[in-house]
Amino acid sequence: MNILLLGCGGQVGWELQRSLAVLGRVTALDHDSRTHCGDFANPQGVAETVRALRPQVIVNAAAHTAVDKAEGEPELARLLNASTPGVLAEEAARLKAWLIHYSTDYVFDGSGSTPWREDDAPAPLSVYGATKLEGEQLIRQSGCQHLILRTSWVYAARGGNFAKTMLRLGAERERLTVIDDQWGAPTGADLLADVTAHAIRHLQARPQDGGLYHCVAGGEATWHSYAKYVFDQARQASPAINFAVQEVAPVPTSSFPTPARRPHNSRLDTQKLQRTFGLTLPPWQQGVARMLAEIL
Repeated sequence: MNILLLGCGGQVGWELQRSLAVLGRVTALDHDSRTHCGDFANPQGVAETVRALRPQVIVNAAAHTAVDKAEGEPELARLLNASTPGVLAEEAARLKAWLIHYSTDYVFDGSGSTPWREDDAPAPLSVYGATKLEGEQLIRQSGCQHLILRTSWVYAARGGNFAKTMLRLGAERERLTVIDDQWGAPTGADLLADVTAHAIRHLQARPQDGGLYHCVAGGEATWHSYAKYVFDQARQASPAINFAVQEVAPVPTSSFPTPARRPHNSRLDTQKLQRTFGLTLPPWQQGVARMLAEIL
């Protein structure tokens, strides 16, 4: 299988280099790659890359993910999250190739407390959410064979993440305040990558199962409960670590004003994914504990 991976330098893209390797030949490109254009700010260059490589599967892990920054640069966010993925989809349709793409819980307004299903009406609160939604729509409109995985609260051992930030602050401060009214499921980039590889194999035999799915780890948490779990696990994994933090206090979202509005309810219903692809998604604590064991 000839696979083109875009955005290979990000958290999910890095893990995809591992998970996709068992499926065939992977050409992995990032925005600064020199052999072929992987820069989503240059949609024509990306299109030429697809035409030159003629992949059977295109996996797009590139995106503008700086949620607050996107509020001040909506044109760039739209180019990276919508326009260039739309061009990718058109090229995939011409080649009859599969396009695998990642989207986000930010397409929803975060109301209520029920996990969002794939057929619930989107209503993004931010530029990031709106541009990611437009990217989904352009992919579907292209008519290409596609798999779109919406996810949330992604972390990885490589690069920065919430858990690492908490550990750093916990070593410096006696009291931390963490948001306790946003709900979601911390989801490992390694889990997303493994699900992707499994789904690609599945779709080779059952192309009718393509479409839109939600993919997050099992269970739910607030950022506050996530932080407390991180400290509990870190103390168990490395008793010698001497944290300064004595209190992790819950606070509302309003305590941390940001340019982009965050959804309060980022729960995603994954029953469709698990049923279609024969998967059981592990509880979020399992992946976080493994990540902590790796970095501590």
